Amino acid sequence: MEIVQRRDGAQPTEHRTATFTGEVYADPVLAADDTMVTSVLFAPGARTHWHSHASGQLLQVLDGRGLVCAEGGAPQPIGAGDMVWARPGEVHWHGGGPETMLHHIAVSLGATTWLGPVADTDYPDAR
Repeated sequence: MEIVQRRDGAQPTEHRTATFTGEVYADPVLAADDTMVTSVLFAPGARTHWHSHASGQLLQVLDGRGLVCAEGGAPQPIGAGDMVWARPGEVHWHGGGPETMLHHIAVSLGATTWLGPVADTDYPDAR
């Protein structure tokens, strides 16, 4: 068993840019074997690129409202208290709402495969 303490501020928060659109900040919480746990904050309109995880991804929404979308589907609203399970290999994206921030914990299992950015036309105003 391991107790993971809150960050002590010694490491700076990461400004994520390479595989995200908009202002996104992340704090790694735990990296163990093929599991990565990250606290992620999305500004309004910010989002991940299309991606998948070899063994799936669990999102726990802590605060705010945002959107999540699986390839071939319509973006769905998510909010505080919601959990999202992306099946292994399922291509998807997630991020803040058009006018709202989103803060979630992402539990990513296995390798992440990053694809291209989500087009503005695929990011609707889903209030």
